[in-house]
Amino acid sequence: MELFEEIRREYEYGAGSVKGVARKLGVHRRLVREALADAIPKPKQEAKRPSPAIGPTKEFIDQVLIADRKAPRKQRHTAHRIYTRLKEQMPDHNVAESSVRRYVSQRKVELGWKHGEVFVPQAYRWGDEAQVDWYEAYADLAGERCKMQVFSMRSMVSGGAFHRAYPRATQQAFLEAHEEAFAFFGGVFRILRYDNLKSAVKKILRGFRREETARFIAFRSHWGYESQFCTPGEGHEKGGVEGEVGYFRRNHWVPVPEAANLELLNERLLVLCHGDESRQIDGHEGTVGSAMLTERDHLLPVVSNSFDLAEISFPTVDSSGCVRVRTNAYSVAAKVGRTVQARIYSNVVELWHDNKCVGRHERSYGKHQQVLDLEHYLDVLEHKPGALAGSKPLEQCRQMGRWPVSYDRFWEGLIRDLGKQAGTREMIAVLKLTRVHGAEKLKAAIESASEMGCLHLAAVQYLLTVDQLTRTVPEMIELGFLARYERPMPVMNSYDQLLGRGIAS
Repeated sequence: MELFEEIRREYEYGAGSVKGVARKLGVHRRLVREALADAIPKPKQEAKRPSPAIGPTKEFIDQVLIADRKAPRKQRHTAHRIYTRLKEQMPDHNVAESSVRRYVSQRKVELGWKHGEVFVPQAYRWGDEAQVDWYEAYADLAGERCKMQVFSMRSMVSGGAFHRAYPRATQQAFLEAHEEAFAFFGGVFRILRYDNLKSAVKKILRGFRREETARFIAFRSHWGYESQFCTPGEGHEKGGVEGEVGYFRRNHWVPVPEAANLELLNERLLVLCHGDESRQIDGHEGTVGSAMLTERDHLLPVVSNSFDLAEISFPTVDSSGCVRVRTNAYSVAAKVGRTVQARIYSNVVELWHDNKCVGRHERSYGKHQQVLDLEHYLDVLEHKPGALAGSKPLEQCRQMGRWPVSYDRFWEGLIRDLGKQAGTREMIAVLKLTRVHGAEKLKAAIESASEMGCLHLAAVQYLLTVDQLTRTVPEMIELGFLARYERPMPVMNSYDQLLGRGIAS
């Protein structure tokens, strides 16, 4: 447009001829004549480029697309599948996959099968709605790459978001993450929008109706909010959290984060969530953090008593001293045949009997695994000391770092002094002291006894209780008024004379 204006001005007030204007401005005379004829340039027509490679395959692609209209929606050809069939059925035609993708997209538009959908922006009130979703991410925990399921909740007004990672997207993790998110936001949103998650939805009914799980209904009733579910396959209905997931993954999961364990990873994610409060979202006034402070006054209050998140079952102790929870076996300090209560949380499994915790293990997400605690077998091993050295509980204790090298040295010393069977039995008696004094204190006592060369049970017991034997010396006090009653100490010299006389006689 600027060039046309310059040409017309030069012709009017400068060179005065088509040839002169073309020579001065360095353009073709045809362009000068076009500018003199009309001040607005004519739109350029894109030249149709020949497509010799895909040309012979167009008929085949069209037939596939038309046949797909009668096929089930989830069993129709993708552009990649069409490209694969072309290589198999028309190997003589060397066509690039990008060309196939471009032609398929173009034909769907021409045939009226593909339309640009228009989405209507939504307005939200303070504290009214948040959106919830799970997504996958990888993290290096203790040097091992692990696939994590990450819970995300995003406020639709402030833009604040909470993220927390779990090994699996179980119902216990789902409900626990809600409570952590409520604590993060400082309140409860009136409406939470979900996908059709198995943790919440048992069955999708007609329209917007859902048959929800009993525990989810109880949890929702406890916290007093309303749930809404998206149409299957329509992820844009919760586009706020979908966009948040993409932002958080690109900015905080790249490069792959490293942590010693899952707890430290979640502490890092929480710090990153707070760090994002300093950013400003397009179209919002102020930062995310300032909006979250404003929104906090409009949220429902956090309930004082927590919801019981545990899944309850009642397994029976088998001959291996274990109970089966889901598909895994966990050791328990209870007699064979007893029925115990198993409380399953997102990360731990607790076993209770007679209102007493008789076992607590880190939850295993494998299948048909045995999770054993050596302490649960000490009473049995006291009668069968020969089984300790090759026992699976001891092997797992070593793998988890709960069996220091100092224990082996102490055990070897006991065997050297007392013999294999008696020394092992005394080592078991030493290990049982953990129940009273704790693992850390016992470890320190064993190491101290080893340094002093006292490799005996009595030495460890003494070191564990030595602080109780120490008596404090009372401080000196002023006698004051009581000093008047002081009397001199008696002198016994007179009795020496009597003794002298007795000897003389």
